[in-house]
Amino acid sequence: MTFLVSRTDAIGDVVLTLPVCGRLKQLFPGCRVVLIGRTYTQAVAEACPWVDGFLNFDHLITLPKAEQIQLLQTQQAEVILHIFPNKLLAQLARQAGIAVRIGTRNRLFHWLTCNRLVALSRRRSSLHEAQLNLQLLAPLHADTLLPLPEVANLVRLQPSEPLALQWRQMLSERTETQLNVVLHPRSRGSAREWGLAHFGTLARLLHAAGHRVFVTGTAAEGEELQEWLTEHRSYLTADLTGCLTLPQLLAFLHQADGIVAGSTGPLHLAAALGRHALGFYPPIRPMHPGRWAPLGPHAEYLVFDRPDCQDCRHQPAACTCIKALTPVQALHHILAWKPMPNLPS
Repeated sequence: MTFLVSRTDAIGDVVLTLPVCGRLKQLFPGCRVVLIGRTYTQAVAEACPWVDGFLNFDHLITLPKAEQIQLLQTQQAEVILHIFPNKLLAQLARQAGIAVRIGTRNRLFHWLTCNRLVALSRRRSSLHEAQLNLQLLAPLHADTLLPLPEVANLVRLQPSEPLALQWRQMLSERTETQLNVVLHPRSRGSAREWGLAHFGTLARLLHAAGHRVFVTGTAAEGEELQEWLTEHRSYLTADLTGCLTLPQLLAFLHQADGIVAGSTGPLHLAAALGRHALGFYPPIRPMHPGRWAPLGPHAEYLVFDRPDCQDCRHQPAACTCIKALTPVQALHHILAWKPMPNLPS
């Protein structure tokens, strides 16, 4: 039996959809799970033990309509789960004759294209995003509400390629008590920013405590950070912005001790890899950690205790909630980490 799981948005969202794939493997032993996603999330699918195949949505939309339908039909899927609503995919799945098409009731086009509708309101829910994703399994199995620790066990990644020798050697150049800590200062708009000043102070504090600091980000983020990187160069072991493909970032995070970031894709990747992951969150719905916290055996977060902050909601740029989380607080969490064992890439 083959299931298509559609999640055509960002990296962190895809990571928190992995429990759907894992749960399908539990409920239907021997089934085949194919993730439909964007080009930039393919490495996540390839690193997940629950995913058997990847269908590239960015490639799909370049094809003539007849070929789009044929590509879906070649998957020979009995079920498609629209975890992230996408009107084109919903229409194509219906035209491809996929027998069971599951979507949420609150999208009008799902009423026209899906034959199994799930009542699901994410905005008002107190559940974690990964738990909400599992609600889409309701037409297949009655027990969809799993405790968060059980859901976290289904968030699992393993690098699909070995870490390049130069980065492996760089990480290995530490003492037994030193931590290799990754700072990911930018979020590309996916999260509230903790601020470069705080990240700079944390880099200095970690360096003073004898630990090693690596900075990651895209090439574009590296350009934006040039002045900051130059200012803090003496505290950094390496600037890796623009240096790592997503498969290599996965491999690097798998070898590092942990990451510090906002609610970004790399934070969720590190947590899913079983490494330390410390995230910064604002206190309001729907951005709060109750909804978006990283899931993993060493995942944790900091959030300012002001649950009804109107500045957060109405004046995000003026809100001080996330910046009220101090570098010293973050340092105390990191100093409680123990160096992670060196793992095979």
